[in-house]
Amino acid sequence: MLGLEGRVRVVIAGVRPEIDCGAFAAKRIAGDRLIVDADIFIDGHDLVAGEILYRHREDESWRRSRMKFLGNDQWRGDFLVSKPGKYYYSVEGWIDRFGTWRSTLTKRIDSGQDVRLDCLMGAILVEEAATRAAPDDAAILNNWIRILRQEQDPENVKEALGDELADVMARYPDRRFAARYGKELCLMVDREKARCSAWYEIFPRSCASEPGHHGTLRDCEALLPYVASMGFDVLYLPPIHPIGHTARKGKNNESAAGPEDVGSPWAIGSDEGGHKSIHPKLGTLNDFDRLIAAAKTHGIEIALDIAFQCAPDHPYVRQHPEWFRQRPDGTIQYAENPPKKYEDIFPLDFETPQWRELWEELKSVVVFWIEHGVYIFRVDNPHTKALPFWEWMIGQVKDQYPEALFLAEAFTRPKLMYGLAKRGFSQSYTYFAWRNTKQELESYFQELEESGVRDYFRPNLWPNTPDILPEFLQTGGRAAFMIRFILAATLGANYGIYGPAFEYCENAAKERGSEEYLNSEKYELKHWGIGSGLKDFIARINGIRRDNPALQSDDNLRFHATDNSEVICYSKATSDLSDIVIVLCNLDPFHKQTGWIDLDLASLGLDARRTFQAHDLLSDGRFLWRGSRNYFELTPESLPAHIMKVRRLVRTERDFDYYF
Repeated sequence: MLGLEGRVRVVIAGVRPEIDCGAFAAKRIAGDRLIVDADIFIDGHDLVAGEILYRHREDESWRRSRMKFLGNDQWRGDFLVSKPGKYYYSVEGWIDRFGTWRSTLTKRIDSGQDVRLDCLMGAILVEEAATRAAPDDAAILNNWIRILRQEQDPENVKEALGDELADVMARYPDRRFAARYGKELCLMVDREKARCSAWYEIFPRSCASEPGHHGTLRDCEALLPYVASMGFDVLYLPPIHPIGHTARKGKNNESAAGPEDVGSPWAIGSDEGGHKSIHPKLGTLNDFDRLIAAAKTHGIEIALDIAFQCAPDHPYVRQHPEWFRQRPDGTIQYAENPPKKYEDIFPLDFETPQWRELWEELKSVVVFWIEHGVYIFRVDNPHTKALPFWEWMIGQVKDQYPEALFLAEAFTRPKLMYGLAKRGFSQSYTYFAWRNTKQELESYFQELEESGVRDYFRPNLWPNTPDILPEFLQTGGRAAFMIRFILAATLGANYGIYGPAFEYCENAAKERGSEEYLNSEKYELKHWGIGSGLKDFIARINGIRRDNPALQSDDNLRFHATDNSEVICYSKATSDLSDIVIVLCNLDPFHKQTGWIDLDLASLGLDARRTFQAHDLLSDGRFLWRGSRNYFELTPESLPAHIMKVRRLVRTERDFDYYF
């Protein structure tokens, strides 16, 4: 019983969002309002009140935001998160003694009872509040004290039930026996780029202006205007570090490398340096700093690959052999996923007795590149490293650099993928690459939208990567690439492509049934050049994303019915419905598809009796629609989709109609 205050009668439960009983942080974007729900109740018939307590980690004191009663003991409130970083929040509830008095007085007046004693009781409550009030409010309260103590006419007493007194009293509640939720919950607030981004992946060594030459960071810099012209705002570079020579892989991942083979960038480390060094053929740290600065002038951020693994030649192997797993014959265990063997890569051992030193060193790698201007990291295979490490490392980095973002390249089991998100990753790869049918797409995105993971998991949709060439792209030709790009860029606010390979519809697989590229860029130099490809198509869709806030968030995604299983229809809208975009996409890259859609007009704020314009932002065609049921035709070889902006009819004073 020690420390128990028996006069605290209010109960607070069911606070949301709360991730795994408060073990992990929910996520939002700077400028958002976090909506907090809670169950607040009490024994008996007294009324209760509640507030959210919140503060940024740098704040010394709590701020408060009032909650509103929704019914059935459920309360809701919100607060603005104005800047990136870590916030804490909780809920406080107390007996609303003035509200209870006000409710009781109303009932007694309505039933004609004597309320003189009730007025005196109310005066006492107001007197107590006046001692807590600011001078101006105290003057108002003192006037009401006089009225309640002197007034005998029930009709005049009714004035005390008005909003003026209630509003002032609400500012100075009696919290003597307030209950506070037993946890301080955490909220991680990221900058806007975590909500919406368009990634373009490119290998700098393939950026040379002439075939057969090893590209440099200066060559990569020269391509920035081209990348910007397509509307991308993140340029992602695979590892740019020295590449190991021992057990280097040859073309197409052959185990024997020739003298001209350049090896995999993910086999990091040689006598020329490790994770804090740049491959000499790419250039210098000064060249990298110059690339960062030049990218900013084009509205592009550089994202760098973080792959915590080492080639046999990495300096860590000589300096810290204890950080690697030893085999019984005394050699170091290389990476493998039987039957595949990756002799050119040594995994780090996160069970080493020297794990603290290992953790600190790996964190220093991230900080090193942040100090060179990188604030976005694509993390290679994070699900093969210890989860406690990620929670510690990302937490430490974001405490110091709250604008840092981490993308998890985690093609793994759902619970592990979500576990990484809980431990701090800002975004994550998804199963989108393997969701092709209408049923698969709708089920997957409804799961992401409705299962509760949206409080901490942000999907980043990639239709291809250097490791993944899906069968749909292998067999569907140019139309397949257009279809998958439309889906990625409109279903998700964050998406990316393995750039030139996607742009030029590279679809040759290593062998039948494989998702590996033939002549993969992971193991050899490529020369893509600058041609037509899908450049203009990509630029148009990125322009549509830029101009339509509805496509810049994962909120308010809704699927609509079609009578054709090869056509998917969905909408995205801003919360105030000022911007609504409807996407109709043909999922068949080979055949024209026709049919009827059945829109959920109520969810879009549209009146079934009024005409609206569906403006196709891809073709610039305009259709007048009325009601929920409308006809479509989609031809894959020309434009396999409509991306339609909803424009409502407006009639001016001169009876001139237009759509906006």
